Parts: sequence; structure tokens; C-alpha cells
Amino acid sequence: MRFLFLLFIVVPIIEITLLINVGQAIGAWNTVGLVLLSAFIGVNMLRYQGLSTLGRAQQRMQSGELPGREMVEGIVLAVGGALLLTPGFVTDVIGFLCLIPFTRQRFADLLLSRFSVVTMSQQSQQRSQQQHSVFGEEHIIRDHQYRPPGASGEGDVIDGEFERKD
Repeated sequence: MRFLFLLFIVVPIIEITLLINVGQAIGAWNTVGLVLLSAFIGVNMLRYQGLSTLGRAQQRMQSGELPGREMVEGIVLAVGGALLLTPGFVTDVIGFLCLIPFTRQRFADLLLSRFSVVTMSQQSQQRSQQQHSVFGEEHIIRDHQYRPPGASGEGDVIDGEFERKD
């Protein structure tokens, strides 16, 4: 929490100082133009990289895999886009680093190493166990494993409810 507080205090001070220094060196309008140019280039890069990541995610879903890495890269892209729209040179540099595939993958690796990814089937198993204990004799069974449209599994999956009568 203290880190975020310092981040929200230190980064704007650095950005303002840098904008003033660059403005004195090349002129105020040139500085504004440079900030707008970096935002324009960043938005176009974001669109291209976002579509590329979305395409890879769709390919993984088509093959029945969970696109976890692509989702994390999408988060990094969103943060990078937000940083590029924020006026300033330091945030622009960090934003561009989020858009470059090599550094974006490194950021995604860092995020993936710090957080655990729980698949939907693991969640459904936990939920199913909770439902057994909560509902007593009435059980709800559902297959939450993702299958792309048109994919054939070992058989058809039918969602339903049953009640045990002993």
C-alpha cells in the first residue's frame, strides 16, 4: 500500500519535471506535439498488438486450451495503453515497453510467476463439493470443461439435476 502511495506521488513529480525541462529545451508546442504523437503511435500499436493477442487466444480456444497467457498479455496491453494515454514521457516509455512483444512477454511471465491460475474445471470441482454439503440429498452436476463449438468429445454432455431417493 505504501508503494502505491509513493508511486502516485513520485511519478507525477518526475513527469512534471521532465515535461518542464523538455519544454524549455525544445519549446512548449513541440513538447505538446511530441506527447500527442507518442499517444497516437501508441494507440495504433495497441490496436495491432491487441488484435494479434486476441487471434492467438482464439486459436488456443479452438484447440480446447485455456488462453491464460494471452489473457495476462491482454492485461499488460491494457495497462500499457492506459500509460500511453497518460501525458508524460516516463509513462510513455513504460507503456511502449508493455506493447513490444518481447518485453510484454517478460511482464506476463513476471505476473504469471506471482499469481496462480485456477482453471474453470478446478473451480467447478470445488463448487460441486460445496453444493453436495449445502444441498444434502439434492445434487447438481455440471460439466464446466470448455469445448469449442463443433468440437466432439467422448460423448454428449447433458446438464441436469437429480435427486437421490433411498
